Amino acid sequence: MKVEFLFFEGCPHGPLALERLEQVIERMAPGTAIAHVRVESDELAQQVGFLGSPSIRVDGLDIEGLTSGAPGMACRLYDGGGPPAEWMIEAAVLRAMGPKHVLFMCVANSARSQMAEGIARTLAPASVRISSAGSSPTSVRPEALQVLSEIGIDIADHHSKSVDDVDKPSVDVAITLCADEVCPLFPHPITRLHWGLTDPAAVEGGADARFDAFRQTRDELSKRLERLFAVPQ
Repeated sequence: MKVEFLFFEGCPHGPLALERLEQVIERMAPGTAIAHVRVESDELAQQVGFLGSPSIRVDGLDIEGLTSGAPGMACRLYDGGGPPAEWMIEAAVLRAMGPKHVLFMCVANSARSQMAEGIARTLAPASVRISSAGSSPTSVRPEALQVLSEIGIDIADHHSKSVDDVDKPSVDVAITLCADEVCPLFPHPITRLHWGLTDPAAVEGGADARFDAFRQTRDELSKRLERLFAVPQ
């Protein structure tokens, strides 16, 4: 795995971006070297395809998925207006690790993990197995069915499953999605990520508010999983 941190001094988000990158590498790929690429001129920026400071590339792919732009000496703001989010770095590193079986987990396996499974199956290579489970499974929420159908994904055949029913030896990555609840545990030495998302089923208010929450969760999962399963250009 080739990890590059491209930068020039003086941009305010550089130190925090590097700190997050180092923490993610230590957790997910200890021993992997980070190449520090100091960009000091417009000529070098053009040469290396520098898209602003700080930039992070894993196996040559920008973590935000940028494949074009005007290379040059400029400070960079990521989605949200600041440094790259930790999940963005994790997704890039995990993609480079080449997982074979990704398991999404939440408590009830009724909303977040079900939507993650459905979205990931449309994005992942055929060689990657995708599944989901919960510590206290119930049933798939109808709102999850509807908001995924709005983007052309059918999970009508899904059902809630227990972590105990998962083919544990085949799983090499588990991503927990719970926020305020106690997350399920996976008792095997695998790569673990935590992408805490508020349970849309717990949103107070009428049906419109609840569906809006499900759509927000769907869109956030889509954004993250598109980065995880991005195809290198």
